Amino acid sequence: MSSTNVFEYQNAQLFCEGRNVDELAKKVGTPFYLYSKKSFLDKYNAIKDAFKAIDPLICYSVKTCGNINILAQLINAGAGMDVVSGGELFRALEAGADPKKIVFAGIGKTDAEIEYALEMGIGWFNIESEAEFENISRLAKERNLSVNAALRVNPDVYDSRTHEKTMTGHRGSKFGVDIERATDFFKNAGTNKHCKVNGIHFHLGSPIYTPEPYVLAIGKVMILLGKLKNLGIHIDTINIGGGYAADYTTGLAPQALDYAEAIIPLLAPFVAEGGRVIMEPGRSISASSGVLISKVLYLKEGGGKKFAVLDAGMSQLIRPALYDAFHFIWPTKVDALQVPKGLLQEMDLPGLEKYHITGPICESSDYLARDRSLPRLKPSELICIFTSGAYGMVMASQYNAVPRPPEILVDGEKAFVIRERETLHTLTELERDKRTI
Repeated sequence: MSSTNVFEYQNAQLFCEGRNVDELAKKVGTPFYLYSKKSFLDKYNAIKDAFKAIDPLICYSVKTCGNINILAQLINAGAGMDVVSGGELFRALEAGADPKKIVFAGIGKTDAEIEYALEMGIGWFNIESEAEFENISRLAKERNLSVNAALRVNPDVYDSRTHEKTMTGHRGSKFGVDIERATDFFKNAGTNKHCKVNGIHFHLGSPIYTPEPYVLAIGKVMILLGKLKNLGIHIDTINIGGGYAADYTTGLAPQALDYAEAIIPLLAPFVAEGGRVIMEPGRSISASSGVLISKVLYLKEGGGKKFAVLDAGMSQLIRPALYDAFHFIWPTKVDALQVPKGLLQEMDLPGLEKYHITGPICESSDYLARDRSLPRLKPSELICIFTSGAYGMVMASQYNAVPRPPEILVDGEKAFVIRERETLHTLTELERDKRTI
């Protein structure tokens, strides 16, 4: 679900909205995550506008990029929140989310997390198993509380281009229940007044590059709804999850309208009868709204290969090491003839050389790219790793005792540090005081 890119080269210099990226680097050092407020809001509003005919509750997936300052901007624009832990629930509430617009997903909800969510009065639990339903029901009954829930079903639909490590909607997935078991689940759940299972949820994985898997999955859900209706079981909510693709490569991701044109006709009759639709977009909002800025530390050669060693690696951005994920990488300042024409896996520009792009981490898998064509690099040159807003900072670690980087949010001509760079003291602050147990 792409929109106008706010990370653009002006006179061969990379800008984020109205700010020169190199000038920002002088102020905060490298590496750092850099986000555009405009991009987050544009992408959220593009989904909202595309699907307005069925007026869905759009619950942004906090796990993709969860800084509370960013969450607050989306909440102010009307977004609900999709959370998968007590910590994400806390973040959403700290950012000002309406509890009634929060969906709590995740396969391993602890008693403490469930109790917290019940006490906060969240809108829905996404139920992942029969056992989880029984546990939520018990905890709600003990507190004389009531909560809405949606059963997560696996329609055995997926996009063949989705990485095997991010597929979730297939038979045998650790998430949810196989769709053919759903009827028996609803029969057994009955009219439980403490955990009201009045919704159906699915999530097909991420990213999904075409609308067709959603069409197939919704078709299966509609058949299930018909069976439940014949049994006198009323479903008032359908949650179609997230997984919508983002522009890691220019032109590969569909627009919000492409998804909407295929999905709306299938759900419009359900909405017309009073039903509610929920969506859980994440990377389609956050991915290309953020980049990671790094610096070349060293250049070296070995085995006939050229290596560029950056000050950012798998501790800051683990996706390439974990999924072999592609991120477009380019210097922030280039010759006028080397301004990229898009986020492309192969560039046809003059003066390019092949590099292995590696981080500083003491692991053989710490590569950001291999055999990547780039302008001839120089030590201390700034490098931008594009489309890093999703599953970037949220998956960053302190591995190798490396402090995590800061996060910077640009709003027009203004820039704000929305998370400070960790310090060496940060690494040991929770280890300083021993206590007897």
